[in-house]
Amino acid sequence: MSRLTKDDGITPVKDIVERKVSDLLIKIERPNCIGSKNCINVAPKLFELDGDQICSFKENTEGIEKEIIVEACSVCPVSALIVIDETSKQIVP
Repeated sequence: MSRLTKDDGITPVKDIVERKVSDLLIKIERPNCIGSKNCINVAPKLFELDGDQICSFKENTEGIEKEIIVEACSVCPVSALIVIDETSKQIVP
């Protein structure tokens, strides 16, 4: 069982943070994040580490190119970042 899923199989909503950026829905599965900063290295205008050293969204995330978003989420070593496109297709991971 992953850290994200509790013993009863239910994932608490507060453990997943999501935001729509450039027509893409990005989800951060906070319990799975290990704070590697790979995403920040690729997209420093989109992501930052919070006080718990977990990936979070920066305040202003407008105008970030889709290709940068996809690349930043693709480099997560634990697949804690999910990207869903405008057709509701999951493209990362």
